[in-house]
Amino acid sequence: MVSLLPRAPYLASLGKPTSRASSSSLRLPAMSSSAPAPAATAAAEPEASRPRKMPVLLFDVMDTVVRDPFYHHIPSFFQMSMKELLESKHPTSWSEFEMGLINEGQLAEKFFNDGRSFDLEGLKACMVRAYEYVDGVEDILCSLKQNNYEVHAFTNYPVWYQLIEEKLKLSKYLSWTFCSCHIGIRKPSPDFYLHAVDHLNIDPGNCIFIDDRMVNIEAALSVGMVGLHFKNAEALKNDLCSLGVELAPLVLEDETEVQ
Repeated sequence: MVSLLPRAPYLASLGKPTSRASSSSLRLPAMSSSAPAPAATAAAEPEASRPRKMPVLLFDVMDTVVRDPFYHHIPSFFQMSMKELLESKHPTSWSEFEMGLINEGQLAEKFFNDGRSFDLEGLKACMVRAYEYVDGVEDILCSLKQNNYEVHAFTNYPVWYQLIEEKLKLSKYLSWTFCSCHIGIRKPSPDFYLHAVDHLNIDPGNCIFIDDRMVNIEAALSVGMVGLHFKNAEALKNDLCSLGVELAPLVLEDETEVQ
């Protein structure tokens, strides 16, 4: 498969003040509409002989598809400010949990630097209550599905992604293919991205990666993917359309168009 670009351009915008950077938009390439489906990924299509529709889309989940409870709900749960929480929690326990290196019981034991106990089930319940789609993103995912695009989660998250699935049913629109807890690698490690393109058996230039953090976009660019810096659903729709991705109006079961 021929690469679209030796180094894919990206759209960047201002995001949250932490781990974000701004950048101007660059000229975007026309995306290839289809490519032969490799045997290893034929299961992603209804029929193995059907041409594989390009591009493949990889979505970050937290604060791109689903609101992240960490910034508001979790400090409130612990009755702390964000500053107090960051100062008291163990510096690596969550990332270890995200990579599957520790289980939730071990997370509870080392979540805080001083080893204090807390209501783990209460924390999970708090997170579940807070999980909701980022405004407008579910419509985009639905449109991508209706237009037969292949969409995968590409996320740093522990096994608690199953709680997100239970509440929001993301699997209606995407496959939970690339979760750090199963792969054992986290973004922005280039190895995570290389694992994805190897697993999907596609050229990285035929892969659009969408994330709210610029450091993760830059890692995608480093392996040749197209990167879109997420800021809101409307901007994402414009960015995808600029890349030639089809986002037709949603159609309900009674075939009434929804704008």
